[in-house]
Amino acid sequence: MREIDRDHLKKLNAKEEERFLALHPKSGELFKKAKEVMPGGVPMSWMAKWPGAYPVFVDSARGARFTDVDGNEYIDLCLGDTGSMTGHSPAATVDAINAQLKRGMTAMLPTEDAVIVSRELARRFHLPLWQFTVTATDANRHVIRYARLITERSKIIVIDKCYHGSVDETFATLDDAGNTIKRPGNLGAPVDLDLTTRVVEFNDLAGMEAALAHGDVAAILMEPAMTNIGIVLPEDGYLKAVEVLAKKYGAVLIIDETHTISVGPGGMTALYGLRPDILTIGKAIAGGIPTGTFGMQEEIAARIKAKVERELIDTGGIGSTLAGNALSLAAMRATLTQVLTDETFKHMVALGQKWCDGVDAAIKEFELPWYCSRLGARGEYLFQATAPRTGKEASDAGDFELEQYIHLRMLNDGFLITPFHNMALVSPETTQGDIDAHTQAFRAMCKDLANA
Repeated sequence: MREIDRDHLKKLNAKEEERFLALHPKSGELFKKAKEVMPGGVPMSWMAKWPGAYPVFVDSARGARFTDVDGNEYIDLCLGDTGSMTGHSPAATVDAINAQLKRGMTAMLPTEDAVIVSRELARRFHLPLWQFTVTATDANRHVIRYARLITERSKIIVIDKCYHGSVDETFATLDDAGNTIKRPGNLGAPVDLDLTTRVVEFNDLAGMEAALAHGDVAAILMEPAMTNIGIVLPEDGYLKAVEVLAKKYGAVLIIDETHTISVGPGGMTALYGLRPDILTIGKAIAGGIPTGTFGMQEEIAARIKAKVERELIDTGGIGSTLAGNALSLAAMRATLTQVLTDETFKHMVALGQKWCDGVDAAIKEFELPWYCSRLGARGEYLFQATAPRTGKEASDAGDFELEQYIHLRMLNDGFLITPFHNMALVSPETTQGDIDAHTQAFRAMCKDLANA
């Protein structure tokens, strides 16, 4: 396997930094103005992680492409880190949004769309009862509260290096001695994480049972495949075994499908025949309109109902004023029934696999010690030669200097990939030509890296 020459990498990166400035002068002008009114010149702090001297400012987006203020067009393989997995502004969703705008956006009352969307979610994920939130983060926060309520237990189990939005309990990791501690970069944690959380490695059933055996675990919150640290797939039988352990120890099993919906219309829950107690999801299911939702089994709903007083239902920390608003429900109905359909997923998954094929071919040709993981319409390469088994292993396979170069090089070549990791996602609007173009550009980048 070929090692990356770091001096050569620095020279290649310097060339791309110069090219970025030449390609994006208007973005640079906007960035100067932005710094006067926003910390770091961005509307959200994590936007500062994009490669280059400053973020690219978007002018318009449609389908699988967007155009920046300098007139550069990009094939978008980031897609809002799943928020625009439908492609930008899908026609059916836009039509539904426009129609609902004329009829009202929010009224704190249900609409018929809520019934239709709930039925569709129940069909896909096989959980019968649904509630709606503003984001998937909200959904995860709410179901953690419900789990603590009905179990009368305090601890939440999460997977090491997981990501579930900005939920406090999930920003925990393991130290070298196996103790739960806060993750680096966890800002303003309200309490020490070992008070609320136990951390277990992905694919570690013995560790999961040991964490549950204390008898104080309210819930297990996990993705069926890890995505935000690098794709880590479950070993055979792992997910079903976690289900069994959750039941054995009386913990609520919460599956977060927000990113793993990339495998198909019912996510990994349908694909693997899982039966979680609660399922959470957000982002993609409304075509870009902020929303989240959680489904639950009848037994969980009955246990919640037995403990919640109607008189105090609005002050229990569940819900927000805009949760389940008419606009988001209209967007969800159109997106689920007309855009992210069963047939559409066949197209997306097929092209996602072809994207991975192109990456694999370049990795092999230039003898790079990298590995490309596959998750339906999603693919991602890590800088190690074999598939990761745990979040820590995926994290250790990161290389920030190399990632910054690759992301910047691909951006300058007209491709956007997720800034936090090397993930690409295929939308219904992505074409074979888009995939072929990426394969060609990725191969050229690998060739330049290898020819030190």
